[in-house]
Amino acid sequence: MLGAADRMQTLVGDLLAYSQISTRGQSFVPTDLGRIAREVIADLESAIADEGAKVEIGELPLLEADPLQMRQLLQNLLGNALKYRKKDAPPVVQLNCARVDKRFWAITIKDNGIGFNDQYTDKIFKMFERLHGRMEYSGSGIGLAICKKIVQRHGGTIGAMSAPDQGATSTVTMPATQVTSGRFT
Repeated sequence: MLGAADRMQTLVGDLLAYSQISTRGQSFVPTDLGRIAREVIADLESAIADEGAKVEIGELPLLEADPLQMRQLLQNLLGNALKYRKKDAPPVVQLNCARVDKRFWAITIKDNGIGFNDQYTDKIFKMFERLHGRMEYSGSGIGLAICKKIVQRHGGTIGAMSAPDQGATSTVTMPATQVTSGRFT
C-alpha cells in the first residue's frame, strides 16, 4: 500500500508539472546551459556514485530559455540515461552541443545503456508510454512527455536514436534566441 501511495504521489506530481509547462512557465532569459548541467549533475551525484557512472559534459551554450524548464529537461534526460543502464557495465553519459545553423543548437545526450528498438521512438515521448515494466524500471511514464512539451514551448524539437543493447542518443534542437519572449504553445 505504501508503494502504491508513493507511485500515486509521483504520478500526481508529474501530471501537475506537465500541465504547468505552458501555463506557469517563466519568461525566457539568457540561460547558461553549462551551469544548469553542472547543477543537475550535482543533484544526481549520489545516483552517479552508486552506479559508478561517468558523466562527461562538453561545451554548452548560452541560450534564451526558461531556466527552470531547462533544468527539468536535463534532469529528465540525464536521469533516464543513468536509469536505463546495462546491468553489467557502469553508465557512461555524454552531454554535448553543436551549432546546427545560425539560429539553432543541437544538444545531445548519449549513453551506453540498454537502448531500445528505433520503431518505438515516437512512443517514448507520449504520456504513460513505457517500453519496460514498472517493476523493471521505476517512473511514471511522463518524464519524456514533459521533455517534449518543454522543448516545444521553446520552439525546438526532440528525438532519439537507439538500438537494443547499443545505448541511446537523445537530440534536442533549440533556438539560441526566442522570437517572442515567454512564448507559449
